[in-house]
Amino acid sequence: METIHIPEAEAARNFAAVISHVDEGFEVVIERDAHPIAFIHPPVKRPGLLLSEIIARAEARGSTVTLDGNFGHDLEDAINSHNEPLNPPEWD
Repeated sequence: METIHIPEAEAARNFAAVISHVDEGFEVVIERDAHPIAFIHPPVKRPGLLLSEIIARAEARGSTVTLDGNFGHDLEDAINSHNEPLNPPEWD
């Protein structure tokens, strides 16, 4: 990821340009007196893991945790009980 350094005053004056750079895939370093005070970067997209992968990782670490027979049913109930879309605050 390429990095762009922007003085604090410029970032404050034209924050839309800062966000535009981030949207294009750049990391933006906002600086005060040539010292970094903030880093803004695109979100890191991490794919989710399959349950089988999570279990394999736990076993590799020596975990002895087991899932009971109702785990699948409990998980399905949890998913179905929250079927409305997630609407995080705009600042999130």
